[in-house]
Amino acid sequence: MATTLITNIGELVTNDPRAADLIGAIEGAALVVEGDRVVWTGRAADAPAADEVLDVGGRAVLPGFVDSHSHLVFAGDRAQEFAARMTGTPYAAGGIRTTVAATRAATDEQLTGHVARLVGEMRRQGTTTVEIKSGYGLTVHDEARSLAVARQFTAETTFLGAHVVPEGDADAYVELVTGPMLDAAKEHARWIDVFCERGAFDVDQARTILAAGAAAGLRGRLHANQLTYGGGVRLAAELGLAAVDHCTFLADDDVAALRDSGTIATLLPGVEFSTKQPYPDARRLIDAGVRVALASDCNPGSCFTSSLPLCIALAVREMGMTPAEAVHAATYRGAEALDRDDVGALVPGRRADLVVLDAPSHVHLAYRPGVPLVAATWIGGRPV
Repeated sequence: MATTLITNIGELVTNDPRAADLIGAIEGAALVVEGDRVVWTGRAADAPAADEVLDVGGRAVLPGFVDSHSHLVFAGDRAQEFAARMTGTPYAAGGIRTTVAATRAATDEQLTGHVARLVGEMRRQGTTTVEIKSGYGLTVHDEARSLAVARQFTAETTFLGAHVVPEGDADAYVELVTGPMLDAAKEHARWIDVFCERGAFDVDQARTILAAGAAAGLRGRLHANQLTYGGGVRLAAELGLAAVDHCTFLADDDVAALRDSGTIATLLPGVEFSTKQPYPDARRLIDAGVRVALASDCNPGSCFTSSLPLCIALAVREMGMTPAEAVHAATYRGAEALDRDDVGALVPGRRADLVVLDAPSHVHLAYRPGVPLVAATWIGGRPV
């Protein structure tokens, strides 16, 4: 296979876990790609020969962003709901049913086209791996087709039939989710998720749904502690889930459970930007020894952004993270939240998924918020 030397890199973020610093930064760097893999990293002066050479002119190179939480399969929007929140209406997740109605009415082609547009936005902003949930169908047919659409764009698909109860009795709906709906969805999904929250599903219902998913071969994850304090985070830790997402309202016991279990707390600062809720306290979690990831939660209601650079900037400005911690959380930790050891770092053997910034260092992602700094995105060793 041909090799490509990417050289004259101002700062290379490797996320090498053996490095002395968190992000394994190398200045005056280069890397070599062979096929779809990284085969060498180091100082440019020490780089081996390669079949092709790309000089990036002092720009920074980072691992591609790993967005471990998104809801891209939907129709319509909820712009009026957003406008109402900006004038004081609180967010309570009730608008999900509005999106459900629009999604059920959309054709497969319309849903596929919409996901393609959003994934394209993500690619242009440096996201190379994305998780996509269902959850806006909430019937056997619509959940299965939502996952089939998502599967066209990623292997990281998540069955979220337990998003809200669309109508009727909650216990009867749990039986539907764990029975016919799971049977229809499991062939298209890798993960199962539950919105364990006031107004959605309680801890006992979440436990039942996650157990059914595990029996069907799906790994578990959880939405929890977004709107108020509750038992969802401790449930995720008890079950050893890969990640629990939101984690906005945490008691000391929740933080200790995350630390002791190793379950990743995936924080979603775009949600707080859009809902005017308090931001999660990332500093508290990191100082306690909890692994923290960042993701977009791109969805039409509580957070309609596809931009992980924005989430990085918000995490630095509002959540007490350093720029290096935020970049690490949106790359290496995001990969861990998806149980992936092939992405999220630029070290030999990992996929050559990378971002070239039109800036000399990773700090500019927070230093210059809102500026389109991504000059190029590579997936599997090639620009996209």
